[in-house]
Amino acid sequence: MEARAAAVAAGEERELVWLLEHPPVYTAGTSADPAELVDPRFPVVPAGRGGRYTYHGPGQRVVYLVLDLNKRGRDVRCFVHAVEGWVIAALARLGIEAFRAEGRIGIWTHDAGGQEAKIGAIGIRVRRWVTLHGLSVNLSPDLQHFSGIVPCGLADYPVTSAAALGAPSDLATFDAALALTAEPFLNSLTCAGEIET
Repeated sequence: MEARAAAVAAGEERELVWLLEHPPVYTAGTSADPAELVDPRFPVVPAGRGGRYTYHGPGQRVVYLVLDLNKRGRDVRCFVHAVEGWVIAALARLGIEAFRAEGRIGIWTHDAGGQEAKIGAIGIRVRRWVTLHGLSVNLSPDLQHFSGIVPCGLADYPVTSAAALGAPSDLATFDAALALTAEPFLNSLTCAGEIET
């Protein structure tokens, strides 16, 4: 990812969107507080992205975004907003009503009990106006694995998944939803408009 981002910045490679699924791991962003690492039962990897601790593992779609904001608009806030909108639009295609929460980065929905719960996390870094890292969406991970950390530093909110909400939770279905909503996402990076669901 680092090499690709450097090559994109130099004009030697094209932008890239990587779809990944990690083995169980906790990643620590640049704002990670050691007190929020409750039970390091999985490897803990310093990620170099923004944010705090998060969990990645099977049943979760991780998306790395290596995009050139020199060409798309040098506005990090706009970029994060657009990423949130992209995931919200993709989840809508799975029948999940997701939303942004004021003052909290990420993608939110209501869990089965009606409480606000995080279904997707965003952690990025921008170097030479090229983005690194990206987002993760909980499709069918073991939600107990999040109990080893304070996810994203937000102790008052649970995490949820598509499976826990009774929605389609296989990677292929979500990937198709991401693909169908990718063009509006990329077009929205100039902050010209919202992503349509």
